[in-house]
Amino acid sequence: MNQDHEWEKLATESKVVAVGRPVKKPDAGLNPPIALNSTFHAGGPIGYARSGNETWTALEDAISSLEGGKTLIFASGMAAIGAILSILPSKAVIVAAKNGYQGTTTLLKNLHDDGKLTVRFVDIPNTKEVLAAIPGANLVHLESPVNPLLDVADLPQLIKFAKDSGCLVSIDNTFATPMNQNPLAMGADICMHSVTKYLSGHSDVLLGSLSINGSELYSTLEQARKYGGAIAGPFEAWLALRGIRTFAIRMQRSQENALELAKRLANDPRVSKVRYPGLPSDPNHALAKSFMKGFGAMISFEPIGTTDQVDLMCDSTKLITNATSLGGVESIWERRRRWATESETIPENLVRFSVGIENVDDLWSDIKSAMAAAKIS
Repeated sequence: MNQDHEWEKLATESKVVAVGRPVKKPDAGLNPPIALNSTFHAGGPIGYARSGNETWTALEDAISSLEGGKTLIFASGMAAIGAILSILPSKAVIVAAKNGYQGTTTLLKNLHDDGKLTVRFVDIPNTKEVLAAIPGANLVHLESPVNPLLDVADLPQLIKFAKDSGCLVSIDNTFATPMNQNPLAMGADICMHSVTKYLSGHSDVLLGSLSINGSELYSTLEQARKYGGAIAGPFEAWLALRGIRTFAIRMQRSQENALELAKRLANDPRVSKVRYPGLPSDPNHALAKSFMKGFGAMISFEPIGTTDQVDLMCDSTKLITNATSLGGVESIWERRRRWATESETIPENLVRFSVGIENVDDLWSDIKSAMAAAKIS
């Protein structure tokens, strides 16, 4: 299949297999090549490797088919966010989550403290607070579900109000993924991904992406990438495209596992609190169900014990990996407050758990064994 086909008519499970392929012709390869070129013959639209690459284009087409708009890939998710911030006017006003992804919040706090930007940090689940912060802002940058507390933003309402107020709107869709929501279809200007996570799915690349509504905004961000230099390597792009082929089936399995483990954790007396939007008892469940197609594969929970016990629990597993990152085929967890840059609003004992595709009973056995090893009872 090639770009001339009407991708929007295909289900996600079909898109991820079919998109980003070379045009069909006799003896053509099924997969795009890894285009290891920095220099190109004169006369074409690329000119130099910072402007484009055949392997990039295949990955960008694939992500665009999932999120809509037109996509640019970047060297990392943070590089993608940096590109957004780079196109804002001096002293711009930004609305963002006060307890969101620590990389983003740290960057925004540093820029705010240096006087380069004014950031209005808000409590994402408090819709009234977010709405009140929007008038006069240049950019509204939201995560939903929020990393790591898994709070859910009322995206349909907030995006509409922000656009009506004349704001640029960017949504970090890394946790939800295009399986579960499509921010551009809700009216957002930019949908951002850490492609490192679910889209790639194998913990072996570092990439980011921006899917963009509007040709003018796309051109502006393309120039930001070209001259900012935050470009992706072609081999990483090829690996990510290969990972996307199994994205739908991986995400389906991980979500099924996450829901089952969230239920078991919620009924375990050794756990004081579980956050997962798919649980009917979760305070965000009704809102998430109103516009999301699924609830993702991330769980956050608080074991009852000291921080030393929780750290020992995280380090006592045989199947689950104690590490930073998420979205791979393997299950990964960590106590988030072990990072000095994590927000103080995050509970000390909170464990962020990226649920993989392993057998769910094996995962549960691993969790119980780790709790026992840490004497969490």
